[in-house]
Amino acid sequence: VTVVSEKIEKMARPKVDDEAFVTLTTNDTYSLGCLVLGNSLRRAETNRVLVVMVTDGVSSSMREQLSRVFDLIVRVDVLDSRDSQKLDLLTRPDLGVTFTKLHCWRLTQFKKCVFLDADTMVLQNVDELFERKELSGAPDAGWPDCFNSGVFVYEPSEETYSSLVEFAVKQGSFDGGDQGLLNLYFSDWSTKDISRHLPFVYNVVSQAFYSYLPAFKQFHDKIRIVHFIGAIKPWNHKYNTQTGEVEIQEEAGHSAEFLKLWWAIFLSKVQPYLDPQQTIYEKGGLIGQLAALSINKTPEPYPGYSGPTPGSREHQYAWECGQIDYRGIDAFSNIQQHLDATINGSQPVNKTVEAPTPAEAVKEPVKEAAKVNEVAKVKEAPKKK
Repeated sequence: VTVVSEKIEKMARPKVDDEAFVTLTTNDTYSLGCLVLGNSLRRAETNRVLVVMVTDGVSSSMREQLSRVFDLIVRVDVLDSRDSQKLDLLTRPDLGVTFTKLHCWRLTQFKKCVFLDADTMVLQNVDELFERKELSGAPDAGWPDCFNSGVFVYEPSEETYSSLVEFAVKQGSFDGGDQGLLNLYFSDWSTKDISRHLPFVYNVVSQAFYSYLPAFKQFHDKIRIVHFIGAIKPWNHKYNTQTGEVEIQEEAGHSAEFLKLWWAIFLSKVQPYLDPQQTIYEKGGLIGQLAALSINKTPEPYPGYSGPTPGSREHQYAWECGQIDYRGIDAFSNIQQHLDATINGSQPVNKTVEAPTPAEAVKEPVKEAAKVNEVAKVKEAPKKK
């Protein structure tokens, strides 16, 4: 009965016309991210309006593609912070145009909105965000006393827009981008009202879980929104049409699981509508290459996260961050097996070795250390003349 009632409730949910999910693109390349984001929201069955703000840097052909997914396309002018010195500190001079994001406060036909960066992807329905106040955001992984401006709840207002622009002119931004500006403007976010703090699951930085793998595994199923921060975006990775696998640039640090889902949405919902004959897409350019892909097999999203595989970049990064899985992949018995295989020149046995109990985990290293000492004593014994 519960399942049936839930289905009826979902089917009966009316469209909410005065609330919207909003994103921004200033060029055709970032529009690819918007298209995946929009489709991920549709996939999550939101009943809010989908809005994308575009600048003149977005071609008419790409705007046509965006109109297939979004309910409303709004043209805006570029606002540049012109603070190149501070942007250089972030090694991201392209972030200057992100001040254009401030235009979202001018969408006064809506009473409340949720802004999502073009490099985010929604995994589950997040319509409950509209119950939050302005300005609600999730803590930034790099400095938790600041909120990450990739996902935030706000209330459109011409007055707030004018105030933000004036503040930007007078005060600037401590990082040269919109995040520094918004954190200065909404400076009481960290202390005033805890209800404005969104749980991290609403803005999970794709790289951040390496620093706390146990928590990632524990709360994996509750993740709502993934954020692919950094200069390397999902569309910068390569897709192998022969194997149906995503060839990941390891320096990006992105989760293979989330990347595979992003590409699954892109290849099934976006790529088929990119016309390789469009002259606007240069044959040598990224979009031209993606449009010309001959897809034999669309990657299936990973069913769930089971942890890093031995020797993988994820495993290495977890070690570098001090996150050692003593009860699993990094159990002493597994390390011993790998050492034996390496020293003896044999291949590791392909079997699962159960993690020892805490008591065993302590005893085994002591035994091995004793063996090493015995060998050392024999080697150090003086030779008979």
